[in-house]
Amino acid sequence: METPDDRRYSSDHEWALADGSRVRVGITDYAQDALGDVVFVDLPAVGKAVQAGDVLGEVESTKSVSEVYAPVAGTVVAVNGGVADAPEKLNRDPYGDGWLCELEVADTSVLGGLLDAAAYRALTES
Repeated sequence: METPDDRRYSSDHEWALADGSRVRVGITDYAQDALGDVVFVDLPAVGKAVQAGDVLGEVESTKSVSEVYAPVAGTVVAVNGGVADAPEKLNRDPYGDGWLCELEVADTSVLGGLLDAAAYRALTES
């Protein structure tokens, strides 16, 4: 499984990558592999305010439906319409074209509360 070192991870298998006060969010390679072939993605509405742990949307696969949780608190400022139109992007490129949304956060130090890549690898390999 791929786990890039440039982002932070939640124990719920979401990743977060900061660019200034914007945090891009997606599901991990581990999560997409466990889900199987993704067939539908329900994205949050732009402008929606979320707290860490709130439901951002859902990912439906041929195996199951899973909720996607906000790894940090913020306001949704962008969604990836391309993944809604082609949900298989989550399987092909979960860390690139398969991102889900971007959150505007008041303080990026909240990312420090998430797992780094080594800790996430330890979680998924146990």
